[in-house]
Amino acid sequence: MKATAFLLVSLCFYSLYVAQDDIQKIKNYNEQTSVGSFNPDTWKLLKDFGAMEEKLRTTVERLAAMETKIEEMKNKERTNVFFSAALGGTGHTGPFDHDTTLIYKTVITNIGSAYNPSTGVFVAPVQGVYHFIFFYHAGGNQIKYISLFKNEELMASSYDHKSDHDGADNGGNAVIIHLEVGDRVYMRLKANAHVWDSINLTTFSGFLLSQM
Repeated sequence: MKATAFLLVSLCFYSLYVAQDDIQKIKNYNEQTSVGSFNPDTWKLLKDFGAMEEKLRTTVERLAAMETKIEEMKNKERTNVFFSAALGGTGHTGPFDHDTTLIYKTVITNIGSAYNPSTGVFVAPVQGVYHFIFFYHAGGNQIKYISLFKNEELMASSYDHKSDHDGADNGGNAVIIHLEVGDRVYMRLKANAHVWDSINLTTFSGFLLSQM
């Protein structure tokens, strides 16, 4: 597609050059033969050439804009962002006496490298609409309360109270949000709550739905 657009632009530039050259030759001829005066046929020919020149100029501009648009679309298509990570470990995370950012160290997928397994934070590489999903597993005798944040703004949560009747609990949530370049997304464990993992039961995932 890019090669075709380039060829058309080149042909139009060549045609425009030829048309301008022909007009100049006609002007030179009339200056030499008619002392600068133009007969009606010559005027008509020059008008036709002028109209053709304007059309070619417009076509060149449109093709150049089209080529730029195609290149922008190709660049957007090349932006792929997918990640999925698990909390890992061999048991409980929490409870803590303060809200704590969860660090999902077991990376399953990280196309685009936007998720940092050292901090637990996803940083948007491009502006767009993103989809995030999170799940947890935990013991039933503890409070379960995790939340997804965009920068410092709460976006979604999943909660379950403690119970003496449940051996274990599972929960999760999902959200679609708009992010600017550099926006941070991460999970927080509420104070006095806990989650549990050993075989990728507690996960955090996300991907780019549409670049803007």
